[in-house]
Amino acid sequence: MTSNTRIPKAELTGIYGAVVRLMSRKMLGDVAEPVEVAWHNRKVLNFSLGVGRQAAKWDQCDENLKSFAHMAVASLVGCSFCLDLGYFMAHNAGLDETKAREVPRWRESDVFTPLERDVMTYAEAMTQTPPTVTDEMSARLLKALGAPALVELTAYIALANMYTRTNTALGIESQGFSAACDLKPLAVASTA
Repeated sequence: MTSNTRIPKAELTGIYGAVVRLMSRKMLGDVAEPVEVAWHNRKVLNFSLGVGRQAAKWDQCDENLKSFAHMAVASLVGCSFCLDLGYFMAHNAGLDETKAREVPRWRESDVFTPLERDVMTYAEAMTQTPPTVTDEMSARLLKALGAPALVELTAYIALANMYTRTNTALGIESQGFSAACDLKPLAVASTA
């Protein structure tokens, strides 16, 4: 697969590089391009990996909702890497991969519940510049999820924005993780 990253990938060297390569291959089957690009600045890489590990421990919000929110952000921003990885991770975590596949066309799809639609609307509203989150959106989600879950969802969406915008700016594109496990291609939103 040809890489089009705007900063060339770095070789993961030393013991730490070997550990990062091993863990990435164990989790994904390959070394993720964002890791290879961020290897140029280990403090940034360590922050990104660390915050991801910490966020993975959060447990107040449903994992499917967080997955759909992240993928909705990725779809809006245009991060094919995050969409592909999100679909792959949903599959590996036993989440609803049928719904995950439909996130790029969630407005047109009939597979989502009203709550899931509210979550993706909220994710997109947070992603807009400036954000377009309304009191009504927040009130609906607060009522449906409760304060702890809404705080977690909001922080998760903020992290999704960090990852998607970083990858997009660096020219990192899909690595085909979902194709490697024979998942159907992601749905594509209509242009009409």
